[in-house]
Amino acid sequence: MIETALPDRIAHLESIARALEPGAADRSALLREVNQYAEEFLESLPDRPAYHVTDAMGIGIREGRVEEEPPGLSRALDLLREHVDGPGLNPASGGHLGYIPGGGIYTSALGDFLSDISNRYAGVFFGGPGAVRLENLVTRWVADVVGYPDSAAGVHLAGGSMANLVALATARDARGLRGKDYQQAVVYLTSQTHHCIEKSLRVLGLGECHVRQVPLDDRYRMRPDDLDRLIVADGAAGLKPWLVVASAGTTDVGAVDPLTAIAEVSARHGLWYHVDAAYGGFFGLTEHGRSMLRGMELSDSVVLDPHKSLFLPYGSGVLLVRDGARLAETNHYEAHYMQDAKKVTDELSPADLSPELTRPFRALRLWLPLMIHGVAPFRAALEEKCLLARYFRHEVARRGFWVGPEPDLSVVVYRYIPERMRAPGAELDWPAVDRYNEQLVEAIRRDGRVFVSSTRLGGRFTLRIAVVVHRTHLTTIHTTLTVLDELVNQLGK
Repeated sequence: MIETALPDRIAHLESIARALEPGAADRSALLREVNQYAEEFLESLPDRPAYHVTDAMGIGIREGRVEEEPPGLSRALDLLREHVDGPGLNPASGGHLGYIPGGGIYTSALGDFLSDISNRYAGVFFGGPGAVRLENLVTRWVADVVGYPDSAAGVHLAGGSMANLVALATARDARGLRGKDYQQAVVYLTSQTHHCIEKSLRVLGLGECHVRQVPLDDRYRMRPDDLDRLIVADGAAGLKPWLVVASAGTTDVGAVDPLTAIAEVSARHGLWYHVDAAYGGFFGLTEHGRSMLRGMELSDSVVLDPHKSLFLPYGSGVLLVRDGARLAETNHYEAHYMQDAKKVTDELSPADLSPELTRPFRALRLWLPLMIHGVAPFRAALEEKCLLARYFRHEVARRGFWVGPEPDLSVVVYRYIPERMRAPGAELDWPAVDRYNEQLVEAIRRDGRVFVSSTRLGGRFTLRIAVVVHRTHLTTIHTTLTVLDELVNQLGK
């Protein structure tokens, strides 16, 4: 009885499940509707606010509850249009000048589309030899940008935070740290180091390590002489100096640490030297960037984010390790069910170089734009962003704003001190200045034409712009200056 009924039950389930495999006509109809939505979004970008404040701030998306019967694509797109792609920050906008943006180039989305359609497995060579070779091809190109030798290996991960975490795990193993060593181990960084580094230490169980903040110079860069002094003092105290983390483009101010000098100090004392170049690394494609980033090639490991300064959609971070064998050693694994896949090959697989086994075909989203555009437009866009930042700094200073140092790359920090608060001979009322600039950044957000973010430098509330989106051009900077002029006049000079 069971054997007779089972095929009927299977056939019934198959008839329902086949809805997941639309035919050619249905695929075309779905694609037309999605493409129309995408085109409308892209064509409307110049007129869309960079930040849109609404009363509901997306709460209406809760109408899109998952239920047994589907509401359909049209309804889903309507919900996205109103409640997801409307309120809040618009990361695709050229007016997105906050944090470290990227922008999301169209041809990268095509790469993601093709990757998702084929669902090609790029984790292990046995399953996707061509995909793995492509991943390694793109990784080698990034290594060439950095200046790493042929011994280097790397992997594409979900972003800079994950890439830094795997880098620190590799550094831990390469320097032979064990649990008993953690309370004596010392990490050297600065107050400008990205917070994901200390977070990674905690996640890796290294939270007991001593973390030394090396003093900064007047351009917010690590001071190599102070680094050397701290390492010597810690060694004399019986501690175990282990890791130096330098920044090639800090989030707050875009500063690039003196990478060559830090490399020399690290090598002299036998420390692992890691460079977080998530934001700044790809500026090495430009002449100015190469001069600023000199010494990055001397590091033991480095992280670069294509979703930042190569303008890809979110979800792309590249980790490179100078001695690729170190990366492979940290991530080695054995599993009986994988025995067929563990065939000997000269190609390292991403699963051999990271914690991920199941992973998307990430490199396609970078390789396809490079195939379509070549490197030249990326190089030109990066040089343009550096010049835009310098232009903005000059113009905003001319308007009476305090400005930070000349940008190493494309981040500018600035604040406004109203004339009424600059009483001759009187001490500046810094809390009042902070409140004014808080009001200013909030007014910019509500205006919406551009989006800027803020930070604190020396305890003072400070505005910042990061010129990174590929759609940000001179007209965007002029709009930003106009917004500042208007809002300063409204708030009072």
